[in-house]
Parts: sequence; structure tokens; C-alpha cells
Amino acid sequence: MATAKKTPVAAPAKAAAAAKPAAAKKAAPAAKAAAAKPAAAKKAAAPATPRKPNAAFMKAMTPSKDLAAVVGAAPLPRTEVTKKVWDYIKKLDLQDPANRRMINADDKLKAVFGGKAQVSMFEMTKLISDHLK
Repeated sequence: MATAKKTPVAAPAKAAAAAKPAAAKKAAPAAKAAAAKPAAAKKAAAPATPRKPNAAFMKAMTPSKDLAAVVGAAPLPRTEVTKKVWDYIKKLDLQDPANRRMINADDKLKAVFGGKAQVSMFEMTKLISDHLK
């Protein structure tokens, strides 16, 4: 297999760039600075309006009987349910020591996880959402 000689393609581009007048190079940074000022003004205006939380996440949902054994029977937002499940997992040290993304279910969590002995932390949130109404 023969290799072909590579011809320099970038050489004409460099020559053309060197031929530009110095005045054009000085004008370009000034244009960039002028373009940056409106962007900075937009950033300053954005914090003026307070961020509103998404109502769907904050809506209190009632846990099922199986999930209530872990987080309690009171209606809670999804975010609080997930926090309480993680508190339960950490309190009983149910994370797999070899792979911390996997959760080993005890008897209460097996009912929530659909009988699975081990689930990933990403699958856990999906399984918990099935127990919220």
C-alpha cells in the first residue's frame, strides 16, 4: 500500500491572514467587546425576576401502603419522598458496597421495588413513582 504525499493546505490561508491590514485586526476586538456588553446586560436583568418552583414537583402525593411503611402515611411532594427513601437506605446501609449505585432491598423496600432484591438508584425513582397517587 503506497502512501501519498500530503500537500500543505493551510499555507495559502496563513498567507491570506498575514496580508490583512492591522487596522482590521484592531477593529475586531472592539466589535467583540461591544457585542459582550448587551449579553452582560441580559445576565444582570435575569436575576431580577425570582425563580418560581414547578408546582408539579411540589404537589403533595399520597404514598401507597407499601411505601408508607418506609416514608410515612402523610401526603408528601415527590422530592420529599425521594429524600426520605434515601435517608432510610443510608440509615440501614442498604447500598451495595461494591457498586454504590445499586440498592439492596430489605423486606419493606422489596414490596416497593416489586419483589426485586436489588435495583439501581435510577430504577428506584421509577418504581417509587408507581406507589404515589
